[in-house]
Amino acid sequence: MSSGELQTKLSDIVADLDNLKLFGKWSYKDVVVLDPSLKKYISLKPVVVPHSAGKHAHRRFGKAEVPIVERLINRLMRKMKNTGKKHLAFNIVKHAFEIIHVRTGENPIQVLVRAVENAAPREETTRIMYGGIVYHVAVDVAPMRRVDLAIRHLTEGAYNCSFRSVKPIEECLADEIIAAAANDSKSYAIQRKEEIERIALSSR
Repeated sequence: MSSGELQTKLSDIVADLDNLKLFGKWSYKDVVVLDPSLKKYISLKPVVVPHSAGKHAHRRFGKAEVPIVERLINRLMRKMKNTGKKHLAFNIVKHAFEIIHVRTGENPIQVLVRAVENAAPREETTRIMYGGIVYHVAVDVAPMRRVDLAIRHLTEGAYNCSFRSVKPIEECLADEIIAAAANDSKSYAIQRKEEIERIALSSR
């Protein structure tokens, strides 16, 4: 094989990688992260199936390289009922993305990224002890923790909505992501963010 043919094959492979679509439907090409502090921590690496098999687990800040959709799927498993059932969580997110696309007409990955940006708290409180007296002091939130909290609150809102309800979890998750992306105060994640920032403001 000549070097020219090899170069052509390599360029075809690179082109194919660029055209990868999540679940075979949603493109990563035009998805943008507007918040500069979160760009390094919201991974938009193109994958068809968001399943990295925990390769990041033993590396510091390895979570930052896990696709944001997979992090959402992993967080959905963090309830006793769903623990370890990744295929179930995978299907929940897949169906939720289809609902988001039908309702908004947008790329669900972009809607999720916007929801994470809007739901990520910028300030919270920590406890400091001076001579046996505990003070609550306002501190800035690290970018990695901002993404962690946003994803946690999005999934908690979906679970709270679907608990003892006829509404399926897929629809609840789609509603929560859409509301957070629109910065709507009806969203549980936005309410939690505002509550955390309000407490931090009073502790300055």
